[in-house]
Amino acid sequence: MKRIAIIDVGSNSARLVIMEVHTSHACNLVYNQKDPLRLALKTDRKGYLTEEAFAATTNCLKNFASMCRIFHVDETIAVATAAIRNAPNGAKLAKAASQASGINLEIISGKTEAYLSYLGVINTIAVNDAVIFDLGGASTEVILVRDRKLVESVSLPIGCVNLTKNFKLNNMADPAALNKMRRAINDQMQKAPWIAGCGLPLIGVGGTARSVGKIEQKRTKYFTSKLHNYQFAVQDFKEWYKTLPGTTLATRRRIPGLSNDRADVIIAGSSIIKALADRSKARKLIVSGCGLREGLFSQYLHEHTDRPLIVPDILATARENMIHLYSPDEEHCRLVARYALQLFQGWQSLHKLEAARWEPLLETAALLHDTGITINYYNHTRHSGYLIENGKLFGLNHLDVVYTAILAAWHHGVNRGYLRNRPYRKLIPEADMKRLSNGALLLALAECLDYTQTGAIQSIEPAILGGSAVLTITASRTPSVELQQLHTLTKWFRKNMGCPLTVVVKEIG
Repeated sequence: MKRIAIIDVGSNSARLVIMEVHTSHACNLVYNQKDPLRLALKTDRKGYLTEEAFAATTNCLKNFASMCRIFHVDETIAVATAAIRNAPNGAKLAKAASQASGINLEIISGKTEAYLSYLGVINTIAVNDAVIFDLGGASTEVILVRDRKLVESVSLPIGCVNLTKNFKLNNMADPAALNKMRRAINDQMQKAPWIAGCGLPLIGVGGTARSVGKIEQKRTKYFTSKLHNYQFAVQDFKEWYKTLPGTTLATRRRIPGLSNDRADVIIAGSSIIKALADRSKARKLIVSGCGLREGLFSQYLHEHTDRPLIVPDILATARENMIHLYSPDEEHCRLVARYALQLFQGWQSLHKLEAARWEPLLETAALLHDTGITINYYNHTRHSGYLIENGKLFGLNHLDVVYTAILAAWHHGVNRGYLRNRPYRKLIPEADMKRLSNGALLLALAECLDYTQTGAIQSIEPAILGGSAVLTITASRTPSVELQQLHTLTKWFRKNMGCPLTVVVKEIG
């Protein structure tokens, strides 16, 4: 097991994350720290970073180094972005902070920053074509993605902090200053002609994008506080943006979902998003909680493990990570998943679940159905649901994560009490409750087929013959325990599928 520290010294804030990489290559976050440096504000009239910037950055890196020692970090990767990159004395600051802290702080280019943000997004959000923007304190990286590939990118020298400073937007914004800022933003947008009118979704990385997402979630009373892969209409953002520039700092601090340390820079940041949306004609905004730091970690994993730089299947990669972290018996879980898919395909005319949507959910629930045992064997189905609901299942939207959690939580029987007081209950129509019950039944049957976790059954063949569902089992001996468990599900099967279940055993010597 190794611990890797990733440090990102940005124009608005510096962050430290510590990732644990297990021998199985499973990864999990074990520490996160943020320091609101505001380096984009700590410059003089000529753009030089001030003594305050030097002291603040040095102290920050020394504190981060201390935490790395406490957490026994094996390797540290540290980068600096626009505020240090663009300052004439940025290299001097990076060298001084590196010497004082013992952490090698590397200044990366705008192109590299854009590429790392792209990696962080493309490995965690299932989208083929999009415009990614990484909106920081002193720059905004804009990336055009086609067929999951980076096609074009540019780093624009506009961010939420330097625009706020240059146009004096901290408190009540002057209309004339606002117009000047908007013209400056639009001038910069000319450097990205390839996004004009493309109509692709906008995927936002960085604190401003997250703040916009939080505001929208509070405004609509969204059922979860998860931000990564949160999607909403651009028009909804534009509606509340209309009144934002005319607000005072005190008023903005009372906006639900907006943190105090973002209230002063949200006008400038939101104005950049508005300009991107107008220029691209985007209809959808997607918030990404993953960006540059995750991109750096993706590079590390690619260089030190067999993981590809861009994973071909986001969901499969995410659930493999969860299996390695939580599953007590991987072989059993994979066998149950295989059986569940075979039952799904063989009896599709009975359960009537749409394959494109429900097969990935069932497979994921089957692979992770026993993860809750790592919390407590008793009620482990409920615990499995909790881990799925709160884990990093990249590749599924928020509601599909909930559905997957319910499938796992119900694989010992439908329990509507699991949904009691859940904020998403009102979003699940009764028709989907029936579908969830059908999916949970298939998972329950699949688990029964390896109930002893010995692989006693060699193969299964589900079929429909003469108005009855037939399950033919091939085994080297009579799988008595598995058959007994299957028998307990016959009533549930008849109720949901509308026909009896007949089990045929073929023994091979």
